[in-house]
Amino acid sequence: MRGAASLTTAELLSLIIGPDSAEESAIVAAERLLDYYDGSLSTLLRTELTELRTSAGLGIKRASLLASALELGRRAAAEQVAPVIIQDKNDVVALFPRLMDLSHEEMWVVYLTSSNRVLEKRRVAQGGVSALVADHKLITKRALELLAQGVIIVHNHPSGSAHPSPEDEAVTARIAEAMKLFDIKLLDHIIISREGDYSFRQNGKL
Repeated sequence: MRGAASLTTAELLSLIIGPDSAEESAIVAAERLLDYYDGSLSTLLRTELTELRTSAGLGIKRASLLASALELGRRAAAEQVAPVIIQDKNDVVALFPRLMDLSHEEMWVVYLTSSNRVLEKRRVAQGGVSALVADHKLITKRALELLAQGVIIVHNHPSGSAHPSPEDEAVTARIAEAMKLFDIKLLDHIIISREGDYSFRQNGKL
């Protein structure tokens, strides 16, 4: 049997979506899907479920299967931690290569040792286009579990600039105060957008 690595992109997609109720060939549907997105997997990764349903006539069942597989891929990529040691803001931004492309907001936390070695990065909140809610108590709890000495908050602005909103400043203050009680440093809060990024520390807000 051929291994997955030997399959074409269309063949891999066909295994995920399978035949439809009309018994259309899965490979035909997969090739049509790739044509719809000009063969771009990066574009496909950014596509929401509602669009997958209508694009290339996938339908709800196939679209749901594909959306699930794409989400697993996104999560696996997000868990890759490199570089191991954080030296500056650019190292943090490099940990989240796809965050700026999302159509919704996500907040992540990077937990660090005293030497700025990455212990873990974890998604702690997901919201809509312009807002999300993060629980500072859960963020602090995880820092204590990991014996982290420092924390960096990262979230994206899908629409608009990377400049922080009043809500961004308020949540930063809450997290900083919660961390301070346990002698854990909030080292930075970085906002990422297609127009660039913003560091609270570099702008004197931490």
